[in-house]
Amino acid sequence: MKNTLILGTLILLAAGCKKSSGGSDTPPPVVGDFTLTSAQANAITLTGDSYGVPASPAITLHFSAPVNRSTVSSAVSLSANGGTALPYTASFAQSDSVVRITPTQPLAYLSRYQLVASISLKSAAGTVLRTNYTYSFLTSIDSSDKFPAISDTALVEKLQRQTFNYFWDGAHPVSKLARERSSSGDIVTSGGSGFGVMAIIVAVNRGFITRAEGLARLQTMVGFLKNTAQKFHGAFPHWLNGQTGAVVPFSTKDDGADLVETSYLVQGLLCARQYFSGADAAETSLRGDINTIWQGVEWSWFRKNSENVLYWHWSPNYAWDMNMQIRGWNEALITYVLAASSPGYSIPRAVYDNGWAQNGAIRNNNSYYGYTLPLGPALGGPLFFSHYSFLGINPNGLSDAYANYMTQVTNHTLINLAYVTANPKGYYGYSDQSWGLTASDIPGGYSASSPTNDLGVIAPTAALSSFPYTPAASMKALRFFYYKLGDRLWGDYGPHDAFSLKDAWFADSYLAIDQGPIVVMVENYRTGLLWNLFTSCPEVKTGMRNLGFSAPYLN
Repeated sequence: MKNTLILGTLILLAAGCKKSSGGSDTPPPVVGDFTLTSAQANAITLTGDSYGVPASPAITLHFSAPVNRSTVSSAVSLSANGGTALPYTASFAQSDSVVRITPTQPLAYLSRYQLVASISLKSAAGTVLRTNYTYSFLTSIDSSDKFPAISDTALVEKLQRQTFNYFWDGAHPVSKLARERSSSGDIVTSGGSGFGVMAIIVAVNRGFITRAEGLARLQTMVGFLKNTAQKFHGAFPHWLNGQTGAVVPFSTKDDGADLVETSYLVQGLLCARQYFSGADAAETSLRGDINTIWQGVEWSWFRKNSENVLYWHWSPNYAWDMNMQIRGWNEALITYVLAASSPGYSIPRAVYDNGWAQNGAIRNNNSYYGYTLPLGPALGGPLFFSHYSFLGINPNGLSDAYANYMTQVTNHTLINLAYVTANPKGYYGYSDQSWGLTASDIPGGYSASSPTNDLGVIAPTAALSSFPYTPAASMKALRFFYYKLGDRLWGDYGPHDAFSLKDAWFADSYLAIDQGPIVVMVENYRTGLLWNLFTSCPEVKTGMRNLGFSAPYLN
C-alpha cells in the first residue's frame, strides 16, 4: 500500500513537470471556412497577376466573415516585388468583413507589387484564414507627357535626326561602318551599313550635316569596303571587323558571303551614287568606287550550279552547307531585283519566278481582319518584310505577276496594327497607339515577333518605319512612344529597340537594322527621296522590267 501511494505521487509529479515544460495553455488555432472571397484595386479585380493598377490604389479585400482587426497589420502585407513591406492604412466596412488597404505613399508607375494575406489573419470568431492569398500586380503607366509639346513636324524631324545619329556618332572609328548594335565594339554589319549610307543621304538633304561632311564620311566607308573588307565572289559577310575588314562569323557555318546583307549594302550605295552626282573629282571618284563594288558582286554565281533560285550563304570553309534558298515572301525582294539588275552577273526571270515566287506559291490572297494579303505567310509575318527591301524599291504603283506591292505592304501593316489592337493574347499595353511586331531584342534574347510569334514585345521601328503606309497610325504611335513612354524609352538615338509593358521591360539597346529603316522610311514618307534615287538607276529600271515589274517610274 505504501509503495502504491509513492508511485501515484511520482506519476502526478511527472505529469505536472511535463505540463510546465510544455509552455502554454493557449489552444491551437481553429481552422474553419474563413476565406478571402475577392480582391479589387479600384475597378480592377485582382487575380494571380493583374495589370494597370493605379499608382494610388484603394485595395479592397472581401472576406467570408468579419476579421479580427488586431491581426491585420501583421498578416496583410504590400511589397514591391516581394521585398520590404510598404506602409499602409487599413479601414473596415460591412461589419469588418471588408478591409480597405491604402498605401501611405503613391506607388511607382509601371512597377510590380505583391499583396499577401497570410494564414496568420484571424476572423473575429478566432478561425484562421484557410490558405495564403497572394496577388501580384503591375501599376499603370504614367500618362503625363514626359517632354514639352512640339509640333508633329518637329517631332518627326527630331526622330530622323536622332536615329541618324546612331550612324554618325555611333559609327566605328576606323571604317565608319555601322556597328551591329550600340554595344558591338569592332563588329560592324554590312546590311546595317547600307541603311546607314541612306541615313547619311537623308542627313545631308535635311541639313543635319553638310554635303562635304557626308561625302567625306562616305569616302571612308566606301574606301574600306572596296580595299579592306573581305569579300567572297564580290559579296560581303553579314559581320565584319570594323578595324581589319576580316569576316566575323555570324554563326559557325555563316562565315562567308551573305547575299541578302550584301543587297542591303548595295541598295544604299547605289542611292549614294545617284545622290552625289557632281562633276568634281571627289564625287566622280566616289561613284567610280561604288560601281567597282556593285559590279563586282557575282549575283548569278549564287545560283549554285545554275539552279533557278538564289542561295543566301556561301562559306570558304563549308561551301553551300547552310543550304538556305532565298524564297519569298520575306525581306529579300531587293536581292532578286539587284541580281536581275547586275550589269555583269544578272539572273533571268526564271530564277525569280521559280525561286523567289516559288512558281506562284508565294501567293496568299486570304483576308485577315478585313484586309486581303496578296503574298506571304498567314497574317503577314514580321513587319521588316515590308521595310528592308522597300527602303529603295518604291511600292507606289508597282506590280508584277503576283501582287500590287503598295497593297501588299500597306495591308501587311494594317493587319499587324489590327492584330495588336485586337490583342487576342490579352497582353497589357497593346493598343492602336502602342503597336508594331517585328524582329527586335526581347527580354533575355532576340526574336522575330509577328502575329504568329507574339511575345508581348513592341518594337518602335515597326510602326515608325511604316510611315509611308500608315501615316496616321504611325504618328499616333510616335506621339505615344515620345510623350508617354519617353522617360523610359527615348535616348540619344531616338527610341530604344523594344519594350514590353506587360513585363515593365525596356531595352537599353540600339540596332543598326532597326534604327536605319526609321530615318529612311520617314524620309520616303515625307519626300520619296530614297525611292527616287534608287529607282533612278538605269540598271535597276532594266532589271525590274526584266522580272516583269511595271510602275510609272519604270517607263
